[in-house]
Amino acid sequence: MTTYSGSCHCGSIRFTYEGELDRVITCNCSHCRRKGFLLAFGPVEAIQVEARDGAMATYHFNKHAIDHHFCTTCGTETHAFGNVRGKRMGMVNVRCMPDVDLDALTLTKVDGASF
Repeated sequence: MTTYSGSCHCGSIRFTYEGELDRVITCNCSHCRRKGFLLAFGPVEAIQVEARDGAMATYHFNKHAIDHHFCTTCGTETHAFGNVRGKRMGMVNVRCMPDVDLDALTLTKVDGASF
């Protein structure tokens, strides 16, 4: 397992993700499409988050099944937790990991617009 580090743009939220980036998701749902997310999914325990007091807010939409966490200062959505196909999962926005070569990733398209 590899440990990756990431943060929001201003650094008020920082996270680590322990896992592999062998399956990175690009989704066409109304939320992901607008924000251009590249998402890596893993168990909740694979994601550790540190945030300055008052720096993190949560956004819900559609079925309210996913807690989308974003920075109250810069607006960057760094991670989310939710129920995916009946299982509690964590997701990280790979675009928030500065040491990851985005061009080297293999992307898996997900038709979230149809859910």
